[in-house]
Amino acid sequence: MIRSPLPKTGFLAAASDDLRDMLDGLATDVTLSKGDVLFEMGDDGDSLCVIISGSVEFSVLSREGRKLSLDVMWAGALFGEIALFDPGPRTATATALERTQLRIVRNADVLRAVRHTPDLAVDLIQLAGERLRWMSTQLNEQVFLPLPARLARKILHLTVPNAEEKADLPLSQSDLANFVGATREAVSKTISTWKNDGVIDASRGGLRVLNRDALQKISDFQRI
Repeated sequence: MIRSPLPKTGFLAAASDDLRDMLDGLATDVTLSKGDVLFEMGDDGDSLCVIISGSVEFSVLSREGRKLSLDVMWAGALFGEIALFDPGPRTATATALERTQLRIVRNADVLRAVRHTPDLAVDLIQLAGERLRWMSTQLNEQVFLPLPARLARKILHLTVPNAEEKADLPLSQSDLANFVGATREAVSKTISTWKNDGVIDASRGGLRVLNRDALQKISDFQRI
């Protein structure tokens, strides 16, 4: 059976051929159905994962048991780099949002390859830096930005980069509330305002971005 090639998107767009070849050579394929949990927060982890197709949601639970969604990743994304560099408890729960194919590389195998070819460490260090910056940005937004800014930035992030003017996001308002750490009522009120202004169109099945530039301006203005 012929394996699908690693996608040349996201971090892998800038990865060296040697790193991509190494991941291909060491990786095993895993297929998840919609709703399958790859790992839960607190589980022991020792692997780096590449999404070949599909999408994965990352979430955590508060002390009160409330789910907070952190991110959604699509084909071409890498995750699990913390466990790759330092095997230990997973920092979030990973759940497939649809049928998803992954390629998984274990810590011991990657470190063995890096020791044999030290230049591969450059790409891995770059990945770690990118993820640290992302985590810092997420924390700053959650703490300091008001809800409209957080919601606008999250919708822009969750819709496909470089999307056309109209982009669909099949998430409920409750899902979006989990993503931005707000109540459903507050999110619904904000979305209703944007719908009246022609920025988005909302329905039970999710929402559609009608004016991405306007949403970007809301995000930029609120961030200032």
